[in-house]
Amino acid sequence: MRIPLAKYGTKELLLFGIPCIVGAGFAIAFFPWIVPIPLFLLSFLLNFFRDPNRDTPQSAELIIAPADGTVSHIVPVFEENYLKCDTTKISIFMSVLNVHVNRVPVHGRVEFIKHTKGKFLDARDEECFSSNENNLMGLSLMGRHTKIAIKQIAGRIAKRIVCACKVGDIFEQGQRFGMIKFGSRVEVFVPKSVKFEVMVRVGEKVTAGKTVLGKICNEDL
Repeated sequence: MRIPLAKYGTKELLLFGIPCIVGAGFAIAFFPWIVPIPLFLLSFLLNFFRDPNRDTPQSAELIIAPADGTVSHIVPVFEENYLKCDTTKISIFMSVLNVHVNRVPVHGRVEFIKHTKGKFLDARDEECFSSNENNLMGLSLMGRHTKIAIKQIAGRIAKRIVCACKVGDIFEQGQRFGMIKFGSRVEVFVPKSVKFEVMVRVGEKVTAGKTVLGKICNEDL
């Protein structure tokens, strides 16, 4: 049976997984009491880079969670790079135990990508929103006069952002588009001009490609 692993983690799985397997074999032969150490490291790698299949609700009205984790903030902010307007920001904190593959929350076209170098503050720190290394992706929803933005933010441990897309790409709702390696934060920005009903609350656990963050009212078609 195939273990669903993220293609974005192939390098790390080979770089660290092979030594763990070799180390486990060496330990079994010569030092059986240390076998749990390489096995633990291998299980951590497999758990971190797991990429389970998800059945995503398909609806032009819904905005789906782009990441697994816990909703840490639902606040008004001005998004200055792509939307350039007042927005509702929903932040999701991902611990090292969460699935880290990111998924597109809407059926949309990529119109904007900007990678910004910065600090590596704890992803739970509100300052990381403006100071940490991040990648912003702007999406125009198919069939609607609506745009949203998604920001992948590096954390204290997470220092590698993968955004496997380019301007012009069209994504289905729930389709994989990248990941952040080893703990991080993902944020969704919805313009205040859009009639948007938030359907999650701070502290709630969400699942990428499954949990509905909110609903766009029909008049924004």
